[in-house]
Amino acid sequence: MDYIEGIIERVADWIRQLIDALMGESPEAEPELIPIPVRDRQSR
Repeated sequence: MDYIEGIIERVADWIRQLIDALMGESPEAEPELIPIPVRDRQSR
């Protein structure tokens, strides 16, 4: 069981490192979308 626990620990550590590499140490906030008003045409 120690062997399996060691593998799980290594995989979890590798996943943490991968997430840190992809997301960066401090993830930036996503830019907020600005709604653009559109005039709806009324059907005749």
